[in-house]
Amino acid sequence: MTARKKWHWGVNRWWVLLFIILNITAALAFKPISPHIQVAPEKLSHDPLFTLPVIGDFYLTNTLVAYFIVMVVLILLALAVKRILSKSSLEPRGIAGTLELLVEALYNITESSAGKWAGAIFPLFGSIVLVVLLSNWIGLIPGVDSIGWLEYSEEGYPVISVIPNFLSAIIQGEVAEGGTGYIVTPFVRPVSTDLNFTVGLAIIAVVMTQVIGFRAQGFRYLTKFFNFMDIFKKPFLGFMDFLVGFLELISEFAKVISFSFRLFGNIFAGAVLLFVVGSLVPYFVPSMLMIFEFLVGLIQALVFGMLTMVFMSMATQGHGEHGS
Repeated sequence: MTARKKWHWGVNRWWVLLFIILNITAALAFKPISPHIQVAPEKLSHDPLFTLPVIGDFYLTNTLVAYFIVMVVLILLALAVKRILSKSSLEPRGIAGTLELLVEALYNITESSAGKWAGAIFPLFGSIVLVVLLSNWIGLIPGVDSIGWLEYSEEGYPVISVIPNFLSAIIQGEVAEGGTGYIVTPFVRPVSTDLNFTVGLAIIAVVMTQVIGFRAQGFRYLTKFFNFMDIFKKPFLGFMDFLVGFLELISEFAKVISFSFRLFGNIFAGAVLLFVVGSLVPYFVPSMLMIFEFLVGLIQALVFGMLTMVFMSMATQGHGEHGS
């Protein structure tokens, strides 16, 4: 039997020391530009790509670029898993094994909550978790939200130096000509920091919850919101049932707001935290915050997906029923 290699601190500590020195050197050589925090996604195209009758002008934004990257990564992962599974009948390993563990865990959660409706609920639940997870984690890739165009802005900052002896003279000259300052328009920005994405995803989740409810109960599902069955037989209790149904209807619209702002608020706040700390203390601390944001991205993806799954499971059950 061959002995397995172990971590030898005496040898690998020099690699740790090297990365620490590189971190300090890079922070001293390339001064971080003061961050420009903007809620709305930045436009990469100054002219609209096309115009729609009701929506209006459609621009290419950096969050849209991030969404395309997320979709491409998901497609490549799916193709990689399919290729691995088609070539080998053994237990999948690597990417295929990791995704199998994740998918199996998500399906077991769905089955324990939704029962016989797990097959209908799981595809949407799993898709939401994977899309939101990659959308959150893309902000941890170096260069995302930090590499982009330098553009004039009335709310910008005077940039003294980006790359020493290269861009400093050009930028100082342009600022002196009348520009107030510069802001960085990143090429890629995490799509979860775009309220359009979170609201759209929340609407899909709520609408599909109603679809699952209709599939499970038919038109009887409407009695959850419009319950007039006992209003004449038992006026007081019937009126209370009517009020409860009205509150249920309001709660369905409230879910869109809570879903979208919970995801948007947590991921956007994390991005702002990385901006501020990275510009003030560019040594060590941003790395620790990235570990924290890694966990936040995972938790928010699971929360969004599991809440959707639980609401769908509840939609398959009638009033006073434990199953359908």
